[in-house]
Amino acid sequence: MDPINILVAINLFLTISANFSGAKTGLKTSITKVIERPDTYLQKWPPNISAIILLISILGVFGIGTFNASQMENYNVIRIVGLVLFVIFSWLQIFAYKSLGKNYAQDIVIKKEHELVTSGVFKVVRHPQYISQLLSDLGLGLALLSYVVTPLVIIVEIPLFIARALLEEKMLLKHFGDKYINYKKHSGFIVPFIG
Repeated sequence: MDPINILVAINLFLTISANFSGAKTGLKTSITKVIERPDTYLQKWPPNISAIILLISILGVFGIGTFNASQMENYNVIRIVGLVLFVIFSWLQIFAYKSLGKNYAQDIVIKKEHELVTSGVFKVVRHPQYISQLLSDLGLGLALLSYVVTPLVIIVEIPLFIARALLEEKMLLKHFGDKYINYKKHSGFIVPFIG
Protein backbone atom coordinates (compact mmCIF):
# COMPACT_ATOMS: atom_id res chain seq x y z
CA MET A 1 0.00 0.00 0.00
CA ASP A 2 1.10 3.55 -0.71
CA PRO A 3 2.88 5.23 2.29
CA ILE A 4 0.73 8.38 2.12
CA ASN A 5 -2.40 6.23 2.13
CA ILE A 6 -1.08 4.41 5.20
CA LEU A 7 -0.53 7.74 7.00
CA VAL A 8 -4.03 8.85 5.99
CA ALA A 9 -5.48 5.59 7.36
CA ILE A 10 -3.61 5.99 10.67
CA ASN A 11 -4.81 9.59 11.11
CA LEU A 12 -8.37 8.63 10.17
CA PHE A 13 -8.36 5.90 12.82
CA LEU A 14 -6.87 8.19 15.48
CA THR A 15 -9.18 11.14 14.81
CA ILE A 16 -12.28 8.97 14.64
CA SER A 17 -11.28 7.47 17.99
CA ALA A 18 -10.55 10.90 19.50
CA ASN A 19 -13.84 12.31 18.26
CA PHE A 20 -15.94 9.44 19.61
CA SER A 21 -16.59 11.19 22.95
CA GLY A 22 -17.59 14.38 21.13
CA ALA A 23 -20.05 12.45 19.00
CA LYS A 24 -21.61 10.89 22.10
CA THR A 25 -21.93 14.34 23.72
CA GLY A 26 -23.40 15.81 20.54
CA LEU A 27 -26.05 13.10 20.33
CA LYS A 28 -27.25 13.97 23.83
CA THR A 29 -28.68 17.24 22.47
CA SER A 30 -31.50 15.23 20.96
CA ILE A 31 -32.72 14.53 24.49
CA THR A 32 -31.51 17.77 26.08
CA LYS A 33 -33.91 20.68 26.41
CA VAL A 34 -33.05 23.40 23.96
CA ILE A 35 -34.37 26.92 23.52
CA GLU A 36 -34.17 26.90 19.74
CA ARG A 37 -33.63 24.21 17.10
CA PRO A 38 -34.59 25.35 13.61
CA ASP A 39 -36.19 22.84 11.28
CA THR A 40 -33.90 23.13 8.26
CA TYR A 41 -31.99 20.98 5.80
CA LEU A 42 -28.83 22.47 7.37
CA GLN A 43 -29.38 20.24 10.41
CA LYS A 44 -28.75 17.01 8.51
CA TRP A 45 -27.24 17.69 5.08
CA PRO A 46 -23.78 19.02 6.10
CA PRO A 47 -23.11 16.22 8.63
CA ASN A 48 -24.42 13.62 6.18
CA ILE A 49 -22.21 14.94 3.37
CA SER A 50 -19.24 14.81 5.77
CA ALA A 51 -20.11 11.20 6.62
CA ILE A 52 -20.30 10.33 2.92
CA ILE A 53 -16.92 11.99 2.37
CA LEU A 54 -15.51 9.94 5.27
CA LEU A 55 -16.82 6.69 3.76
CA ILE A 56 -15.52 7.58 0.29
CA SER A 57 -12.16 8.49 1.85
CA ILE A 58 -11.93 5.13 3.60
CA LEU A 59 -12.48 3.50 0.20
CA GLY A 60 -9.88 5.90 -1.23
CA VAL A 61 -7.27 4.58 1.19
CA PHE A 62 -7.62 1.28 -0.70
CA GLY A 63 -7.40 3.02 -4.09
CA ILE A 64 -11.12 3.09 -4.86
CA GLY A 65 -12.25 6.40 -6.41
CA THR A 66 -8.69 7.72 -6.70
CA PHE A 67 -6.13 8.26 -9.41
CA ASN A 68 -3.41 5.61 -9.42
CA ALA A 69 -0.75 7.03 -7.08
CA SER A 70 2.11 5.12 -8.70
CA GLN A 71 1.30 6.73 -12.06
CA MET A 72 0.97 10.18 -10.48
CA GLU A 73 4.45 10.59 -8.97
CA ASN A 74 4.57 14.19 -10.24
CA TYR A 75 1.77 14.95 -7.79
CA ASN A 76 3.56 13.79 -4.63
CA VAL A 77 4.05 17.41 -3.46
CA ILE A 78 0.28 17.99 -3.73
CA ARG A 79 -0.33 14.72 -1.87
CA ILE A 80 2.06 15.69 0.93
CA VAL A 81 0.50 19.16 1.23
CA GLY A 82 -2.91 17.47 1.36
CA LEU A 83 -1.71 15.07 4.06
CA VAL A 84 -0.37 17.95 6.16
CA LEU A 85 -3.67 19.86 5.78
CA PHE A 86 -5.61 16.73 6.69
CA VAL A 87 -3.58 15.99 9.81
CA ILE A 88 -3.44 19.57 11.13
CA PHE A 89 -7.07 20.47 10.51
CA SER A 90 -8.57 17.15 11.58
CA TRP A 91 -6.94 17.64 14.99
CA LEU A 92 -7.83 21.35 15.10
CA GLN A 93 -11.45 20.37 14.50
CA ILE A 94 -11.38 17.98 17.46
CA PHE A 95 -9.75 20.68 19.60
CA ALA A 96 -12.52 23.12 18.57
CA TYR A 97 -15.26 20.63 19.48
CA LYS A 98 -13.68 19.91 22.82
CA SER A 99 -13.24 23.65 23.48
CA LEU A 100 -17.01 24.07 23.22
CA GLY A 101 -17.46 21.67 26.13
CA LYS A 102 -21.11 21.39 27.18
CA ASN A 103 -22.09 23.85 24.43
CA TYR A 104 -21.16 21.38 21.69
CA ALA A 105 -24.01 19.87 19.71
CA GLN A 106 -24.19 18.13 16.35
CA ASP A 107 -27.40 20.00 15.60
CA ILE A 108 -27.74 23.74 15.23
CA VAL A 109 -29.24 24.58 18.62
CA ILE A 110 -29.30 27.09 21.41
CA LYS A 111 -29.29 25.13 24.64
CA LYS A 112 -31.10 26.12 27.80
CA GLU A 113 -27.83 27.06 29.55
CA HIS A 114 -25.89 28.02 26.43
CA GLU A 115 -22.70 30.01 26.93
CA LEU A 116 -20.80 32.01 24.32
CA VAL A 117 -17.32 30.50 23.92
CA THR A 118 -14.76 33.16 23.00
CA SER A 119 -11.53 31.60 24.22
CA GLY A 120 -8.92 29.36 22.62
CA VAL A 121 -9.28 29.08 18.87
CA PHE A 122 -12.71 30.74 19.15
CA LYS A 123 -10.92 33.95 20.10
CA VAL A 124 -9.88 34.49 16.47
CA VAL A 125 -12.45 32.42 14.51
CA ARG A 126 -16.16 32.07 15.26
CA HIS A 127 -16.60 28.76 13.38
CA PRO A 128 -13.25 26.92 13.58
CA GLN A 129 -14.94 23.55 13.47
CA TYR A 130 -16.35 24.26 10.00
CA ILE A 131 -13.18 25.64 8.40
CA SER A 132 -11.29 22.73 9.98
CA GLN A 133 -13.77 20.22 8.55
CA LEU A 134 -13.52 21.77 5.10
CA LEU A 135 -9.72 21.99 5.02
CA SER A 136 -9.36 18.54 6.56
CA ASP A 137 -11.64 17.00 3.93
CA LEU A 138 -9.99 18.95 1.11
CA GLY A 139 -6.56 17.82 2.34
CA LEU A 140 -7.84 14.26 2.56
CA GLY A 141 -9.04 14.39 -1.04
CA LEU A 142 -5.69 15.78 -2.23
CA ALA A 143 -3.64 13.29 -0.20
CA LEU A 144 -5.57 10.38 -1.70
CA LEU A 145 -5.76 11.93 -5.19
CA SER A 146 -9.50 11.32 -4.93
CA TYR A 147 -11.50 12.40 -7.95
CA VAL A 148 -14.65 11.99 -5.84
CA VAL A 149 -13.79 13.65 -2.49
CA THR A 150 -12.12 16.81 -3.77
CA PRO A 151 -14.98 17.93 -6.08
CA LEU A 152 -17.57 16.93 -3.45
CA VAL A 153 -15.86 19.18 -0.90
CA ILE A 154 -15.58 22.13 -3.29
CA ILE A 155 -19.00 21.90 -4.93
CA VAL A 156 -21.22 20.62 -2.11
CA GLU A 157 -19.58 20.78 1.32
CA ILE A 158 -18.21 24.34 1.25
CA PRO A 159 -21.56 26.00 0.38
CA LEU A 160 -23.44 23.84 2.91
CA PHE A 161 -21.06 24.62 5.78
CA ILE A 162 -21.04 28.34 4.99
CA ALA A 163 -24.86 28.35 4.98
CA ARG A 164 -24.87 26.41 8.27
CA ALA A 165 -22.42 28.85 9.87
CA LEU A 166 -24.54 31.82 8.70
CA LEU A 167 -27.63 30.28 10.29
CA GLU A 168 -25.72 29.76 13.55
CA GLU A 169 -24.60 33.40 13.40
CA LYS A 170 -28.25 34.56 13.23
CA MET A 171 -29.25 32.36 16.15
CA LEU A 172 -26.29 33.39 18.32
CA LEU A 173 -26.91 37.07 17.54
CA LYS A 174 -30.56 36.68 18.50
CA HIS A 175 -29.68 34.86 21.74
CA PHE A 176 -26.62 36.85 22.90
CA GLY A 177 -27.34 40.26 21.34
CA ASP A 178 -24.69 42.91 22.03
CA LYS A 179 -22.32 40.35 23.52
CA TYR A 180 -22.25 38.53 20.18
CA ILE A 181 -21.93 41.79 18.21
CA ASN A 182 -18.86 42.67 20.26
CA TYR A 183 -17.44 39.17 19.77
CA LYS A 184 -17.92 39.47 15.99
CA LYS A 185 -15.86 42.69 15.96
CA HIS A 186 -12.84 40.84 17.33
CA SER A 187 -13.03 37.53 15.46
CA GLY A 188 -13.25 36.20 11.93
CA PHE A 189 -16.17 34.31 10.45
CA ILE A 190 -14.31 31.14 9.34
CA VAL A 191 -10.94 32.73 8.53
CA PRO A 192 -9.05 34.52 11.33
CA PHE A 193 -9.82 38.26 11.48
CA ILE A 194 -11.89 38.25 8.25
CA GLY A 195 -15.66 38.67 8.29
